Amino acid sequence: MNDTTQLDSVHHLAISVENIAEAVEWYTAQFRCEIAYQDETWAMLQFANLQMALVIPGQHPPHIGFAIPDAEKYGELKLHRDGTRSVYTADPFGNIVEMLDDQSI
Repeated sequence: MNDTTQLDSVHHLAISVENIAEAVEWYTAQFRCEIAYQDETWAMLQFANLQMALVIPGQHPPHIGFAIPDAEKYGELKLHRDGTRSVYTADPFGNIVEMLDDQSI
């Protein structure tokens, strides 16, 4: 097996939900996770191996977020209210990918 210190890290998955409060209530009742952040437009749930964002359609697209050392090569990094910096891009198949500056995590 390769040394995982050289691998990039999946920071979070983001799924679209219609109601943040209801989604948080359902996920926390079904799974052992903690609420890392919650407001009316999005929430972040912490699991043992990664985080899952719950997002409202129109606020954030469903996506996968990677923490990488050179995120700025994908465009100008935006500062988010949680202190992270990132840029959204898409893979060749149209899936939205968030590139997070690993120094801001």
